[in-house]
Amino acid sequence: MKPWQKQLKFDSIPALLEKNGPAIEYFTRRDLLEERVNRIQDIWELPVVQRILKRQQANGSWKSPSKNRKKHPAVNFDLTETWKQFRFLIDQYEMNNTNSSVERAAEFIFSCQTKEGDIRGILGTQYAAYYTGVILSLLIKCGYGTDPRVEKGLQWLLSVRQNDGGWLSGALMATDYSWKEVTRLTSQKVKTVKYTPELLSKPSSHNWTGMVIRAFVAHPKYRESTEIRHAANLLKARFFQKDPHYTSYQDADYWVRFQYPYWWNHLVAALDSLSMIGFSHEDKDIKNALNWLKEHQQPNGLWKSSYSKKHIERESKASKEVQKWISLAICRIFKRFNDF
Repeated sequence: MKPWQKQLKFDSIPALLEKNGPAIEYFTRRDLLEERVNRIQDIWELPVVQRILKRQQANGSWKSPSKNRKKHPAVNFDLTETWKQFRFLIDQYEMNNTNSSVERAAEFIFSCQTKEGDIRGILGTQYAAYYTGVILSLLIKCGYGTDPRVEKGLQWLLSVRQNDGGWLSGALMATDYSWKEVTRLTSQKVKTVKYTPELLSKPSSHNWTGMVIRAFVAHPKYRESTEIRHAANLLKARFFQKDPHYTSYQDADYWVRFQYPYWWNHLVAALDSLSMIGFSHEDKDIKNALNWLKEHQQPNGLWKSSYSKKHIERESKASKEVQKWISLAICRIFKRFNDF
């Protein structure tokens, strides 16, 4: 048994290897057991991956099934759907731009980048720093880390940090507009709400900081920079606390509602980022979070996808699959912290 495994209450390896799909077995053997495995391209040929690729459009995007295009004419629904599918290809199955489908998807996403550097369209004509961050993280992971378009996006993100060093979702969300007005401004083709010194002086949100920081963690040039280290300290200091600066994900329960591949900020996603930039497992905030995970591991060695009292996990074939991916991610985190 490896040192990181001894930190857990139960051994996760048998559950990750037993009756699971070839992808989970592949990454368990490669990342956790450090065994030699076949080429990653074999994973790209799996039926689950090919089903995603089959639905890709000629321009590299995935078509959204949304019926709200007329109601929300400013929203780029296909960009949203492309980001959703891209997450699976890059974060879950580790595809990269040597694959032509990934390359076409990346070029479609870059076509949605503005002259300022942000990826725009998911919130209509409004800024969306958190979506820009998570999308850039995927582009970096799949081989575009040195692309000037990625650099431009990262510089834009640094330019719109709140004064405390974290991020809000965008300038619009920092205003005092009613939710009805926010919905109108993100749905219609109206003027972009700009960042002002007053808006940047407002406190950041740990939910959106946790999403934006993924882009910088994925990039070796920025990963351990002073700015990102500061943002990471803000993030870990908020573990298990409510987010007073963004109402939709305000409840502290969102810290323990997991999903994979990552979407919103939560404890596992945040720890995954922090484990990449040199924090010690002895850091008090991280130690507290790791202890929480230890105490909530199930006897079968896995973790549930949700421990939220408001979002009860309903057992299904899909939820069991997510449990395994989440558990694989948690084991990677423990191993990574142990290796530092």
